[in-house]
Amino acid sequence: MVFWEGYVSDEVMGTFAPIVVYWLYAGFYELLPSLDKYRLHTKEDEVKNLVPFGAVVKGVLLQQLVQAIVALFLLTITSNTPEATVQPSIPKQVFQIIIAMFVMDTWQYFVHRYMHQNKFLYRHIHSQHHRLVVPYAIGALYNHPLEGLLLDTVGGAISFLASGMTSRTAVIFFCFAVVKTVDDHCGLWLPGNIFHLLFQNNTAYHDIHHQLQGLKYNYSQPFFPIWDILLGTYMPFNLVKRPEGGFEARPAKD
Repeated sequence: MVFWEGYVSDEVMGTFAPIVVYWLYAGFYELLPSLDKYRLHTKEDEVKNLVPFGAVVKGVLLQQLVQAIVALFLLTITSNTPEATVQPSIPKQVFQIIIAMFVMDTWQYFVHRYMHQNKFLYRHIHSQHHRLVVPYAIGALYNHPLEGLLLDTVGGAISFLASGMTSRTAVIFFCFAVVKTVDDHCGLWLPGNIFHLLFQNNTAYHDIHHQLQGLKYNYSQPFFPIWDILLGTYMPFNLVKRPEGGFEARPAKD
């Protein structure tokens, strides 16, 4: 039994919980007091961003609207199957989540990489995300609507279907994926951050991708750098402490 049982369906929870979690977690980062000694960029660097904060919020809300429509439809039609009515054991759910993580990483790596390699797609679609030269938490899902649909929404749907998870397990998986994505874009290297301890693909790793010299590297998101390592697009980073405070993620590629 879960806390929402009897109040909302698993399908509704799986649709809207990730959206609520996104704004709560990203809002937490935005409302933190000044943390200059943990920033990967100085406050002055933010002038490099080519899109105002208000436009970023609108872009994220638009993407989440599309995601909600697709998710509610997908979760509803799959909930009518016999397999979806029985919640599997915890070990099986963990296995399904791991499968979903691998599928999502695979989908996002190849779509993301192709959007960089295809000049038309980069110029007219993916470059919108790179208007945030200095990433921040609320901008984690700031994309062109078509990219949001193809990369995140379709990628999430394929991960859900390929893993065979139920709608209830999907609540856990999608909320976790959202938190990880927001954390990767927060621009902070906080001590004790569990994502930095457990994942090589983290805030600094993705920050390299937003730098000019790392634009053709570190495509992997949101979990593991497996495909970058296997296919030669892996660029490790060094964290260098700035004299005035904070850190800088620098490419460590030979």
